[in-house]
Amino acid sequence: MRLFVDAAALGSFSAAGRKQGLSPAASSACIQRLEASLKVKLFERTTRNLRLTEEGEVYRLYGQQVLDLMNEADHALQQGKGLVQGTVTISAPSDLGRNLLLDDLHQFRSMHPDVRFVLTLTDGTQNLVQEGIDLAIRYGQPADSSMVARPLFANRRVICAAPACVERYGMPATPQQLAELPTLVLTTAQWTVNEWRYRECGEDGVDGGTKSVRLSNTQQSNDGEVIRKWALQGYGFARKSWLDVGGDVLAGRLVTVLDDFFADSVPLNILYHQNRFQAPRVRLLVEFLQQRFEKRAAELPWPTAR
Repeated sequence: MRLFVDAAALGSFSAAGRKQGLSPAASSACIQRLEASLKVKLFERTTRNLRLTEEGEVYRLYGQQVLDLMNEADHALQQGKGLVQGTVTISAPSDLGRNLLLDDLHQFRSMHPDVRFVLTLTDGTQNLVQEGIDLAIRYGQPADSSMVARPLFANRRVICAAPACVERYGMPATPQQLAELPTLVLTTAQWTVNEWRYRECGEDGVDGGTKSVRLSNTQQSNDGEVIRKWALQGYGFARKSWLDVGGDVLAGRLVTVLDDFFADSVPLNILYHQNRFQAPRVRLLVEFLQQRFEKRAAELPWPTAR
């Protein structure tokens, strides 16, 4: 099983064999025996590469969990049940990851120095199972029903800009006025980049339904932190999560506009696969992050009177 997991990660029977002290021939024969015992094909083999079959992906997921569990058992027997160590693989949005999560992970590791992290910062989506991610921090509800979502922060999105930008271009009174104003747009492979959706406000506060404004004067980046920095530099109006810019707004570095129109709720959740073994280090990290973000909720109240 260790040889199989290593071969899947390294893309080579020979490399996996060297790691386990086996010859290339012995490694290949070992994988063949594993496939024969399981009665499935785990790898697609070509002269140039080695890739997992669909069955191989499933077996890798559970095989890695078995090995993790065995390692946890070994360490618990050898060094005591209180040991927290090993690697946690995490995926998070870029802005939140750099400006909040890095400090959280530093604090957690000061408490558990034998824990290591593999941190991927991306504003796109990732397949937690296929990419071997233990925890993903994401805005909004997961599309995959097999994911467990634990709430971190009751977040909302806002339209914000630097005071100098508002002074230069004026305070927009309706979302449609954003169409010609300079806007800063986050772009990913999954999202439409030039439209912002909003709730129409009718007379007497009556909800007029969801509409959208098509933006034409955009400056784009696939990195959320870049969008925030451009907003701080006065380059245009940005659509950002309150968690990312609340501190800037409360400090006066940014102001929000059109709050009655752009008030959609996008809660921040921590996600993990419901069928995946949760090592103590992962469970403790989830609980720790929930405590940290609960504290942030008290520090970043929505300014009801401005």
